[in-house]
Amino acid sequence: MLQILIVDDSPTSRVALTKSIERMGHRPIVAEGGMQAIELYRKESPGLVLLDVMMPDIDGYTVARKIRALQVDEWVPIIFLSAKDDDQDLERGIEAGGDDYLVKPVSHIVLSAKIRAMQRIDDMRQKLLYLSRQLAVANRELERISHQDGLTGLANRRYFDFYLSQELMRAKRSNTVLSVMMCDVDAFKPYNDNYGHLAGDETLRKVAKALTGICKRPGDLVARYGGEEFAFVMPDTPAEGAEQLALNILRAVSDLKIPHAFSAVAPYVTISVGYIACNPAQDITTDALLLQADEALYQAKQMGRNSAFAFAETKR
Repeated sequence: MLQILIVDDSPTSRVALTKSIERMGHRPIVAEGGMQAIELYRKESPGLVLLDVMMPDIDGYTVARKIRALQVDEWVPIIFLSAKDDDQDLERGIEAGGDDYLVKPVSHIVLSAKIRAMQRIDDMRQKLLYLSRQLAVANRELERISHQDGLTGLANRRYFDFYLSQELMRAKRSNTVLSVMMCDVDAFKPYNDNYGHLAGDETLRKVAKALTGICKRPGDLVARYGGEEFAFVMPDTPAEGAEQLALNILRAVSDLKIPHAFSAVAPYVTISVGYIACNPAQDITTDALLLQADEALYQAKQMGRNSAFAFAETKR
């Protein structure tokens, strides 16, 4: 059942149209003039409008334009009703936002056929809108998946590279410090070899969850860099902040207490961290930043693992 707004200043026409609409099984709403029609349209949100062209306050063309302006992204069929049958009147009605133009008096059969036709068009439009929304949802999901590591649910290497590039440019524009961190699970190959790859995957998921719990600021990003390596991008983070985060990472992974009988570091899984706090005044590239963070990670490994090291301290 449609809710149909009838706009006509003639009492005779309003009665005839109301009866015709009710015979079709629809619900009529009646307005005696243009201004009242606009108010009723706002209040009732009808599914179709039957609009007289000539009215004492404002004409139907103006009403149609105002209705279209109320809901730019929505489409409600508007059928003009007029005693005039000139081609110019039809053209003017379509330009004003009308979808059809009927000459009075309108028979019940013709009006019913026109309304059914408008319903079919609206049904097709709604189906297209639904499919478009579903497609948009699917595209967003595909985009999310394309940025996500399948095992850990963290950002993947591809998205990490993109995000790092964007944040480095932003840091240079805003003259803020950008910190980058590389992390590597210690003795992971012996873990995989002895406990199996399924256990290794589960451990990586647990480590990823622990890292996510540490990476709390909206602008920070933690990603799976590859294998057992993880990486952080931390905008607006000086060396002191990066150091604190690195210590939190060491503690969080150790606190998982995942047994590792084949590690020379500890009887449980640990992680090593290397980081660099980049001064944006430096003319540095993302590749150079990653190389420096990786250099610091190498030094952390050399120090005996389960430790954090800053690039500025490296002496290789």
